Amino acid sequence: MESNILTEIFLPLSLAFIMFGMGLSLTFGDFKRILLYPKAVTIGLINQLVFIPIVAFGLIMVFGLRAELAVGLMILAVCPGGATSNLITHLAKGDSALSITLTAFSSLITVLTIPFLVNFSIQYFMPGGGKEFQLNVFGTVISVILITAIPVLIGMIILSRTPNLAFRIEPIFRKLSAVFFVIILIAAILKERENLLTYIVQVGPVALALNIATLVIGFFSSRLLGLSKKQSRTVSIEAGIQNGTLGITIAATLIGNSQMTIPSAIYGILMFGTAGIIIFLGQRDTELKAEKSID
Repeated sequence: MESNILTEIFLPLSLAFIMFGMGLSLTFGDFKRILLYPKAVTIGLINQLVFIPIVAFGLIMVFGLRAELAVGLMILAVCPGGATSNLITHLAKGDSALSITLTAFSSLITVLTIPFLVNFSIQYFMPGGGKEFQLNVFGTVISVILITAIPVLIGMIILSRTPNLAFRIEPIFRKLSAVFFVIILIAAILKERENLLTYIVQVGPVALALNIATLVIGFFSSRLLGLSKKQSRTVSIEAGIQNGTLGITIAATLIGNSQMTIPSAIYGILMFGTAGIIIFLGQRDTELKAEKSID
């Protein structure tokens, strides 16, 4: 993904489109839910904003990932959960209201944390050789706001003022968002197709380990701290389902390094496999509870 029409125009516009679709399902009341679920939201945000980057950093050290790929994995780790996590939570019989609240807050907070944590990762993994990839903090904050926060806000305004319109178009945008997501993944992979097998061997195990580790930590940390199974499942999903589209956009458009897109692309594929398992377990747990209540 060189600096061309794909990375400069299509990629950010696609992400803005996806975020707009997410905004169509968010209400301003979602931001008030922190008062209703302060403990659950706090645990969820700590998992999202603290545990995931720490786990990613540790796995990079263990697997010895090369510099560009290490930075790419850290970019993914500092991104928020995406709208996909809300859908998976719903299918897995989790707490949809909590999921939406965590997505809203993590998306808001990471607008400010992303440039600092990405620059730290570049400085650490590419000392002396990554100066050309350093993000301009102010410019990055503005860019992330324009392609994530503003589209979400517009979608929320449409939902609040013309709910009937929002309800009609939201399913359409959800389906189109999935199409754009697939196109972005394919584009990122095709750009590095000559080294794809090597990257899969190098990044695949690390990405899968990160996905499983964050899912497990999210669930059991929540259970240990007293959240219900339903809430714990939700925190787990929010931790394990990352916004790979944003990760690819940061790497390809804001940094301009196609190798750094690979971890987000591979993770974006793998996470649907584990998500399928969670959905199955969540639905099974719900069915077992229903059968016990009947008995």
